[in-house]
Amino acid sequence: MTAPPDAGTLFENAAAELRETAFRDDITVHEIPTPTGLAPFALALAADVRPDDDGDSVYGTGRFVLLHDPDEPAGWGGSWRIVIFAQAPLETEIGTDPLLADVTWSWLVDALDSREARYGAASGTSTKTLSKGFGGLALEGDGAQIELRASWTPQGPFRPHVEAWAELVGMLAGLPPGSEGIAVLGARKAVRD
Repeated sequence: MTAPPDAGTLFENAAAELRETAFRDDITVHEIPTPTGLAPFALALAADVRPDDDGDSVYGTGRFVLLHDPDEPAGWGGSWRIVIFAQAPLETEIGTDPLLADVTWSWLVDALDSREARYGAASGTSTKTLSKGFGGLALEGDGAQIELRASWTPQGPFRPHVEAWAELVGMLAGLPPGSEGIAVLGARKAVRD
């Protein structure tokens, strides 16, 4: 009888699955240093939508962290946890929409469901921010931003989860699924009104 794989081997297999994922051409995804102290095993990815030559994006950005703790921390509902962040600037008028936070959460759920990414114990916050410049920043005018922070316990393969996250990052930046290669006339809010 073969012994089951140890936690390190399980995590390395999951990490390899994520590293082999292909993303749409207009979202650049790369591995970044992992946060410390969250779990014995972690992998973190960053995404930028249509970054410039310096790697900065005026369209949107995101983070994806895969955590593994064989001790199954309380609240996780298992030994694996995914933590994500996605944010994008918005036109001020969109930022005032009272349903924006609800729609943002529904985009995450829809992206997970469309890829048949099974999960449990989901939680998160959707935050919209409106701002107005004063004094030396008065010329920047008004601005808005949407941000989603969420976590869930993945069940089954990991690739559908990272694909759903990348779709969400694109959606927040105004790039619906299937819009690869379509010109963007300008950032939704590159410079404040």
